[in-house]
Amino acid sequence: MKKAIYLLFLPLVVVSGIVFANRQIKTETPAKSTPKAVSAAEKDAARKAWEATPDGIKYKEWEASPAGGNVFAGVAKIRKQVIAFSNMEAVVTSLSLPPGSQLGFGVMASIDGVDYIVNFDAQKSQLALLKSLKVNDKIIIKSHNVSVAPKYAYPIVSGDYVEKDSKVIFKRIPRKDGC
Repeated sequence: MKKAIYLLFLPLVVVSGIVFANRQIKTETPAKSTPKAVSAAEKDAARKAWEATPDGIKYKEWEASPAGGNVFAGVAKIRKQVIAFSNMEAVVTSLSLPPGSQLGFGVMASIDGVDYIVNFDAQKSQLALLKSLKVNDKIIIKSHNVSVAPKYAYPIVSGDYVEKDSKVIFKRIPRKDGC
């Protein structure tokens, strides 16, 4: 009888030892790797290397072209408001983006006589109020970012806050992962 109890007890001890050992290994936090700081010289070298690629050459040509100059002039015109995150009065000029755009939901709007693509990173619950916009609606836009792309003949304003008739119709919800 004692041998039977020992035979049943021995595998129980071995299995519980293995489970406990695996638990300790899994609960140890792995050392996080810190991203390597890139110096200004390394960034400059990487940019120069990219500018030598076919995509970089096309971008530099577009940047020097009249179309690229117009886009950068539009960016310069609203740079102070974007940096200060201040109100920009806009008029909706089109409810659709240029053909072939892959920016998601957005509208075309005129700010101080210059046309911009206003792009929204909206969740489905926020789209109803944005889709209620009509051509010639006057809105107030606040943004933290303006970008350019050779594919588009307009600067791209990321709409972070939109107000119509003193009512907020869109406010960007920050992502939970911090970006």
